Amino acid sequence: MSLFASLKRLVAGSPEPVDQLYDAVVRAARQPGWYVEGAVPDTMDGRFDALVLVLALLMLRLEQETADNPRHPAARLSADLADRFITDMEGNLRQDGIGDQAVPKHMGRMMAALGGRLGAYRTAGLDAGAMADALQRNLYRGADVPAPALAWTLAEARRIAAQLTQSDFGRLCAGTLDLNH
Repeated sequence: MSLFASLKRLVAGSPEPVDQLYDAVVRAARQPGWYVEGAVPDTMDGRFDALVLVLALLMLRLEQETADNPRHPAARLSADLADRFITDMEGNLRQDGIGDQAVPKHMGRMMAALGGRLGAYRTAGLDAGAMADALQRNLYRGADVPAPALAWTLAEARRIAAQLTQSDFGRLCAGTLDLNH
């Protein structure tokens, strides 16, 4: 986000649509079901992985808009979401006491994680088995997970992806997104 956009937001007092979308992603990733029924570790890494899953699903939805037109406004919205993610993660690192010299290294890993997961979830697509494998590798980082937890997480990821597919692009551009049940 540019300095001008940040100042405009501060003066206006209302969040930009990209901030509203990102906040909806964060809310969805913080739902207790991920950590209870889904057995995602309720740790910094687990919360990061849940956030990246939901963000990746939204970014993949935006890719649907750009399939026939790479200059579609969805490409800009997706880039703005990635920028918002970077700003949020950098702020979290600094809040956790990570020093200025170490932040770029951590940010590089986080962006690589987002890009890798985007690729894994894109490749998995609608195939339930491939998506379960991608979740096992990425969300759970290869840890053994009880079958009911993986099944819950797969169903939740597919529910969110289906809800995103049905979301009107104009509403997304306006920052309107409700991913809760």
